Amino acid sequence: MAKNWIPLRQVEGTASRQAHVRLPEGTYEREISKEGFFGPSAQFHHRHKPTDWVEFEGPIRPRALDLNKLATARTNPWEAELVMDNSHMQMRYWRLDEPMRELARNSDGDQLLFIHEGHGALFCDYGHIDYVEGDYLVIPRGTMWRLEPVKPTVSLMIEATNDHFTLPEKGLVGRHAIFDPAMLDTPRIDEAFRAQQDERTWKVSVKRRNTLSTVTYPFNPLDAIGWHGDLSVVRINWRDLRPLMSHRAHLPPSAHTTWATGRFVVCTFVPRPFESDPEALRLPFFHNNDDFEEVIFYHKGSFFSRDNIHPGMMTVHPTGFTHGPHPKAFDAATKGGKTETDEVAVMIDTRDALDVAAMPAGVEFEGYVKSWRLPDMKQAAE
Repeated sequence: MAKNWIPLRQVEGTASRQAHVRLPEGTYEREISKEGFFGPSAQFHHRHKPTDWVEFEGPIRPRALDLNKLATARTNPWEAELVMDNSHMQMRYWRLDEPMRELARNSDGDQLLFIHEGHGALFCDYGHIDYVEGDYLVIPRGTMWRLEPVKPTVSLMIEATNDHFTLPEKGLVGRHAIFDPAMLDTPRIDEAFRAQQDERTWKVSVKRRNTLSTVTYPFNPLDAIGWHGDLSVVRINWRDLRPLMSHRAHLPPSAHTTWATGRFVVCTFVPRPFESDPEALRLPFFHNNDDFEEVIFYHKGSFFSRDNIHPGMMTVHPTGFTHGPHPKAFDAATKGGKTETDEVAVMIDTRDALDVAAMPAGVEFEGYVKSWRLPDMKQAAE
């Protein structure tokens, strides 16, 4: 159903006419909006940074997890460590050091694998396809599959529970923006695929409603000799993405959406030039999480709006508080210097509240909530 938003375009007090550009002297912009960054919005100009809190109490708080300390090698993906979930999404962090000994099938929803480390081969109903670090692999619900790593593989696994991964609407910029669908690779019924077909006993681990069942065959069920249609496993690497850019205005994260489902989106931040217009913001503006929860997995490089974050870490910014760049990152961006970003990160924005799994000691950075404080503020609070 189309939304008939309340029509309004109001300006009150001292305010810029263009969002994220020409901020009044000595102010900090904060945005609140509907539907993430797609609906009506308001930009406030504050005398103080909206993240200059001195204390944070209660269950709603920004969190940072070092997933490098979480991954234990598992041959079954459904036994990989759960990171977080809700009724529409499930996220796991999976390390695989050796070839899978049985096939996997997800009957709960489409599966998305982002390969953080390693390389190898994927064998599935549709054939064989190689994967490398930085690849996205979209595996349709019900597909039988297994990985054969050549090098130990670490992947972020995201399930679209009872849903599908699709491409986002690209509107005015056209269907070839960000990446041309022709860049999507599919598995092949090739010699490697035919060579793995055998008559020995194979088991399939099927996940349905978070319960595992096992189906046993006296042969390898990946025995297709061909297929046709418009449904398949697809692969694309972050290096194939061509991000939308504007030299005169900072674009919101939604401009970098790679995959979409009914209740969450997956965005990819890849290296790009900074905004060059001196009147434009050069980093994310302060904003509220009002309709979405924001999760970012850091894959590569240094994230330009965060301090003390390294590859393999994940931040969680729940609905209910304003967030934005850290003080050092804010100062560095406003002073200039670097001409482009060098980070690669995967962002998951979910409409529904997330439950973070219980983490072993040392995985969560407990001081993250205080990381927006300036040194003098930390001393005052202590």
